[in-house]
Amino acid sequence: MRRDIFQAIADPTRRAILVLLTTQTMTAGDIASNFDSSRPTISKHIQILNECDLIEANQQGREIHYQIKIDKMKEIDKWLEQFRKIWENRFGQLDHLLSTLKNKKDEK
Repeated sequence: MRRDIFQAIADPTRRAILVLLTTQTMTAGDIASNFDSSRPTISKHIQILNECDLIEANQQGREIHYQIKIDKMKEIDKWLEQFRKIWENRFGQLDHLLSTLKNKKDEK
């Protein structure tokens, strides 16, 4: 059974791992070298990201290289888009209110 992708990105370490993988593929050791946590802890985070299908593992000789799965990240972005639109609308309303208040103040 796969874990929920939102459970995966809820953890700051896993989000940081995803950021690292946006620029290049990396081995678990390469990823772990960027954190103060132990390698088994980072491996667990990698396992969760893999179970959520946010990253994929590719065997290259004796090493496993991890890379981000862009399509899964697009699913997250699509879900967040609904909230982005709500906030943009609310900020637009706030801008309009502040502009109205400023104009009234300038008229005095």
